[in-house]
Amino acid sequence: MSERVLLKLGGSVITDKAADGIILSDEIDRIAETIAVRNGISLVLVHGAGSCGHPEASRYQVSSGVSAENREGIYITHMAVRRLNDSIVRALRNAGVEAVGVQPLSAFIADKGRLISCEFRQLECMLALGIVPVLHGDMVMDCTSGACVISGDQLVRVLATSLGMRRIGLATDVPGVFSDGRVLNEITPRTAGTLVLGDSNHTDVTGGMRGKVNELCQLAEAGIPSDIFHVSRIGDFLDGIPHGGTRVRGKGNV
Repeated sequence: MSERVLLKLGGSVITDKAADGIILSDEIDRIAETIAVRNGISLVLVHGAGSCGHPEASRYQVSSGVSAENREGIYITHMAVRRLNDSIVRALRNAGVEAVGVQPLSAFIADKGRLISCEFRQLECMLALGIVPVLHGDMVMDCTSGACVISGDQLVRVLATSLGMRRIGLATDVPGVFSDGRVLNEITPRTAGTLVLGDSNHTDVTGGMRGKVNELCQLAEAGIPSDIFHVSRIGDFLDGIPHGGTRVRGKGNV
């Protein structure tokens, strides 16, 4: 059975976060080619929304709940990130990767902003057929607030535990997690609380780097380590060699 790997592409590496709705097609094509030449892994891909979703979510204030007054924001935000998802799937397929987009709005349910349920069997079937499911941060319905924004980082945590992922990597526009001007080799749930981490400089309704670290620390506490690294090192991560980034691990993780 192929090794199961989960790769998350940060919104900042596939969109121009300083300009609403600008997709970085050349960078996406490069990532797709990097993935296409590597066999022997069973891959699930997740991506952030970047400037295709965060501005819309902020404009309609859907991250704080949805009612009749702002319900249009569900559709507007979802379609913005769906356009990005379609671009990534198209690039992967053009590179020879059998990729299929999976929309969290149709498969997940949340309560108070946290995912509580999902049908994972369709993803298991895709992986068994050698298909790469491509999921993304999205609007999902919420039992308490009507609907909410679910980050790609929260999806990473849920998918990693539910699908038995062996390796989890987050590709970002920085080399790893910084502290005092240097990239940390390692973070643990115990040390994470002492770090001063900046959030995104651009519109981000899901918590920026702090949000990433919080989700990955929950994974570490469940015994699943993960890595944060620069997008240029995706090939190294997929090959299982050092990527110069930050490992998030718990007690006993390697």
